[in-house]
Amino acid sequence: MSRNPDDGVSAAIAVALLDRTAVCDIDLIERLTALINGVYATAENGLWRPQAVRTSASELTELINLEQIAVATVGGQLAGAIHVQALSDITGEFGMLAATPEHRGIGVGRALIDFAEQHCADDGLQVMQLELLVPSSWRHPSKVFLDDWYRRLGYRVIRTASVEDLHPALAPLIATPCQFVIYQKALDGKVTSERQERGGSRLSGLR
Repeated sequence: MSRNPDDGVSAAIAVALLDRTAVCDIDLIERLTALINGVYATAENGLWRPQAVRTSASELTELINLEQIAVATVGGQLAGAIHVQALSDITGEFGMLAATPEHRGIGVGRALIDFAEQHCADDGLQVMQLELLVPSSWRHPSKVFLDDWYRRLGYRVIRTASVEDLHPALAPLIATPCQFVIYQKALDGKVTSERQERGGSRLSGLR
């Protein structure tokens, strides 16, 4: 996560939601689980106890079944993933943003966020939200980098919340005092695409 996700060009990057049938692709789910956990193990090094992981195969299977996981591909190869969902009638949220090491620095992260924003705008949502876990008493290099990047993408901090208040089940897994910073961005600049008329773009699997 040390390189700017905006570097390079993204012309060869394709992003689509995974179809529900992808729950049968055990290899893909295992690759996604390893990718997301590997990225977060580096980006959040020092924040979690050793037994903590960002996600699991069972959680990703559930999210794929809900059609909330989108993947980025480059030349048909897995390049990244993102979780996108509706929090309310007006607010969407993304998380689990991850790019494969070999595809970093070419715009995969930006392409995934653009897709998530457009997906929510197409569904009539007005605001996109994200949560960033940060240490309370020291500066984590990856978090400083991400804060700057999200701000350059138009996100603004609306509040902070304790881990205990926002996600109490995670509190015992935290290795150092942390808090969540919640960002939002208005989607009023997003023009509704033709996705709804086309029936949406879905992937059932990939190489």
